Amino acid sequence: MLGPDEFVINLLVEQGQITAEQVADANRNASSWRCSSPQALIRAKIITARDVAIGRAMVSEVPFVDLDNYEIDVQVASLLPRTLADKAVALPLFNVGDVTTVAMADPLDLGIVDRLRSVLRSDVVTVLAEPEQLRTAIERVYSLMGSRPMAREAAAEAAATASFTGRNVEQDPIVAAVNQIIGRAAEEGASDVHLSPDEAELCLRYRIDGILVGRQGPPLSNHPALVQRLKVMANLDLTQSRRPQDGKFRFPWNGRTLDVRVSIIPTVYGENVVLRLLSGSHGLRRIEDLGLHPVVAEEFSGLVHRAHGMLLATGPTGSGKTTTLYTALSELNSPERHCVTIEDPVEIRLPLVRHVQVNAEIGLTFATFLRAILRQDPDVILVGEIRDEETARIAIQAALTGHMVLSTLHTNDAPGAVARLMDFQCPAFAINAALTGVMGQRLARRVCTSCAVPMPPSPSLLKRFCAGDSTGQFRVGRGCPQCGGGGYRGRLGVYELMVMQPVIRAAVEKSASAALIRRIAIESGMNPMWADGTDKARMGLTTLEEIARIAAGMDLEDSAASLVTVGEAGRAAA
Repeated sequence: MLGPDEFVINLLVEQGQITAEQVADANRNASSWRCSSPQALIRAKIITARDVAIGRAMVSEVPFVDLDNYEIDVQVASLLPRTLADKAVALPLFNVGDVTTVAMADPLDLGIVDRLRSVLRSDVVTVLAEPEQLRTAIERVYSLMGSRPMAREAAAEAAATASFTGRNVEQDPIVAAVNQIIGRAAEEGASDVHLSPDEAELCLRYRIDGILVGRQGPPLSNHPALVQRLKVMANLDLTQSRRPQDGKFRFPWNGRTLDVRVSIIPTVYGENVVLRLLSGSHGLRRIEDLGLHPVVAEEFSGLVHRAHGMLLATGPTGSGKTTTLYTALSELNSPERHCVTIEDPVEIRLPLVRHVQVNAEIGLTFATFLRAILRQDPDVILVGEIRDEETARIAIQAALTGHMVLSTLHTNDAPGAVARLMDFQCPAFAINAALTGVMGQRLARRVCTSCAVPMPPSPSLLKRFCAGDSTGQFRVGRGCPQCGGGGYRGRLGVYELMVMQPVIRAAVEKSASAALIRRIAIESGMNPMWADGTDKARMGLTTLEEIARIAAGMDLEDSAASLVTVGEAGRAAA
């Protein structure tokens, strides 16, 4: 009589996924490797573990579930003791009425199924999952619970025992829960983690591609312990819960290190925690990889490699300004140049670069450090942000005295940087002499390539951005497990680069308004941000709906209808 493995192999042969010769080789290898024939095929990279799991599901006549694309209900999973979940390699997924759906590695084990019915006190419907996937999900879910199902007295006794026996801290359930929360955020590409206590639950949310997305988190009862653990990691005051606290720590993940910033504030329901995940230098790319049009990339590279001057990046928080400037800094970073950064906080670390952390509490401000650094013989200075008049004046002075200065400003667009510098009482002649260019930018969500389908935009958006021209490869995402059903996955930059040309400098000298400088810049060839976004929507990279979302608050007086007279110049620059 054939066993389950033989049935699966025969099925894979019938489907043409493997050949009889490969099966014969696998059978020989299985005895020497001391594993089953399917495992030998997997080890030889002939098939994948997923192929075997799907085959087992077909043989067992049960549905297959991919747990990587499934949000498990922690409350339902908690109904099954961890010891039984580990032993049976089974995990409850959800229940409907009196029926609980359970993922199992071997749904044909009727003895285990009967035991699950008894423990869960409900009827059980089984589905099959890949074993390793299932074990990973079990570890993640029970770690998020914060502790294994046990009485309070037993938990306290276990904690006391751990403290006296010196048990590895990584084995502590709360430690494991924090590691799971941060690790999963990194896996999903989240930029921030929000851990927010409410009246009846603890809300866990990840900011993915600029949008907050809810995730199943630990129970509310674990909130104080989770906050204490994060305070320990960030070296914060454990006894203080009535004042805001900020800190940072480094988190090892997937063979590299993440820098994590911690912000804690007191609320009526307890301390609210927000973690900012910084990928460090691993996220840096070349200028060519920023998503700039080739002509704009060449102009930007030319500005970066000038011997001196000031190059600014503008946009709201979270628009990728730091990444753009650090990309420029990495291009300049070499043993022949002395590069220094002044930041609050230091977000990315590069070899050879001297990173300085601002500390306003002891008087170490951007301006203070900038004065000191000018005596350190720098070639390139990156100022995290120009926030006040003193910093602006010193930065311009540094650019005028032979240094390359990179910095950011919070303005809606590139031309607005000139008006902001004037607000900081910087003379027009100094701005003209120091400023070489300004990069305005936003981040737009990218259409998910796994579920993208052609679809033209609405007539109103076409009229707003394209002047009725619907030519292009417009696409939208239908929603799939890879993008969490949202239709977007990842982000791309939308840019406008204003190069300080003579006609713009003449307008600055006459203290022209930001609107007039913008009009002159566009007439001189600057492709505005919304036009860059429209071009990328035409290529199917994003959508006009997304461009409209990020364009909120931007000056769109130079929209498609208004650009008829200067359209040729704008397109020539693009």
